[in-house]
Amino acid sequence: MDSVKPSAVTSKKSKFARNVAKVIQLRAATGIAPVDGVQKVVSQEEVKHDKHHRKSAASRPQPFDINNIEEHQKGLALEALVAKMFASVSCVKAAYAQLQYSQSPYDADGIQAADQFVVSELKNLSELKQCYIKKQFDPSPETALVLADVQEQKSLSKTYEIMGKKLESQLRLKESEITYLREKMEESSRQNRLLEKRLNKSGHLSMPDNLRLPGLSPSHFITVLRHTVKSIRSFVKLMIDEMKSTGWDLDAAAKCIVSDVAYRRADDKCFAFESFVSREMFDGFHLSNFSPQKESPPEKKNQQQLFFKRFAELKSTKATEYIAHKPKSTFAKFCRSKYLQLIHPQMETSFFGNLSKRSLLNSGEFPDTIFFTTFAEMARRVWLLHCLAFSFDPEASIFQVRRGCRFSEVYMEGVAEDALLSSENAPDVDPSVAFTVVPGFRIGKTVIQCQVYLSPLQAKVNRG
Repeated sequence: MDSVKPSAVTSKKSKFARNVAKVIQLRAATGIAPVDGVQKVVSQEEVKHDKHHRKSAASRPQPFDINNIEEHQKGLALEALVAKMFASVSCVKAAYAQLQYSQSPYDADGIQAADQFVVSELKNLSELKQCYIKKQFDPSPETALVLADVQEQKSLSKTYEIMGKKLESQLRLKESEITYLREKMEESSRQNRLLEKRLNKSGHLSMPDNLRLPGLSPSHFITVLRHTVKSIRSFVKLMIDEMKSTGWDLDAAAKCIVSDVAYRRADDKCFAFESFVSREMFDGFHLSNFSPQKESPPEKKNQQQLFFKRFAELKSTKATEYIAHKPKSTFAKFCRSKYLQLIHPQMETSFFGNLSKRSLLNSGEFPDTIFFTTFAEMARRVWLLHCLAFSFDPEASIFQVRRGCRFSEVYMEGVAEDALLSSENAPDVDPSVAFTVVPGFRIGKTVIQCQVYLSPLQAKVNRG
């Protein structure tokens, strides 16, 4: 057998493939299609008509596609309108922020420009409303969207810039306030130092330096008493201020000291606190051994000289300086004991947050605070008054008036003058004592009136 060459086979296959392709193209061109195994021949005119029909159908837009495009364009135009509206609102906000910023400090040009810009943007919003009502949308919504976004970002940036300027202005204002308050604090500190100097000067009793025991008279005692009452009231004022700052109920506190008292004025409650301080500070005043320590009293023949010596030693010295140099002296022990007696632990905790002052006193030291300094000065005045009382022969005695007693001008002095005026205007009624504020004293035949607070007037009892 003859062998078959590959080149000849390949040539035959290629030729066959070309013939098949020609047949397919011919069928497509002439419209020959197999139907149930039988080929159907279509005329050339029918083929041309079919081609024309397909081309015209393809060139016409379909109804579904047209509706989608119209809806898309309408939504885009509406979106552009809303974007313009928000951009315009942002402009109004920026202009309003500028208007507020221009008011403080006052800037007439800035206010006018901001006002005109607000009016312009409000008109623009009105025009956008009319466009929406009349369906007059932007023909280029894509461009309008971009421009509206740019405008809104510019307005936001301007608003933040104005807010930053406003915050900077507030910061400068706060800094100026801080500077002012610092200057005020420094001025207050200077005033406090000046008052302290005056207080120190006033602490020296206005008595002759060459005062001797034989020349002692009740007038000297009255002078010391006047200074003592003044220092008691200074301490009471400081104590009430501390109560107010720590939220105390002053009405309840006054009621705990003296109950069932109808005060004529709200400020009269301070007399209840003054009565409490006086009662505690003058407790034991009638004893020669005023010191809380159980020391033996001085001999009777040396009593006057001893107490007058104590008076002369302390009358021209600050209390804090004296107890710092002599922490174990009789006055230092008295000062320590009276503080612990007068200032309750709960009061100290309320004022200072802890009991450190109390612990310091119990350890033999003294606090270095304004509160204790004021107390120590008050204690010094009471101590001097006691020393002077026992420098007389016979010594001065102390007394107070019970509650409900009828007022007597011989032994009493009213701290509230309006009560006495009321009694003068109403002769059929008598004022009665509500409580003693400051005790009274007797020196021989001399009576120094006690200070009392008078209760509301009560009708006199008819005597048969």
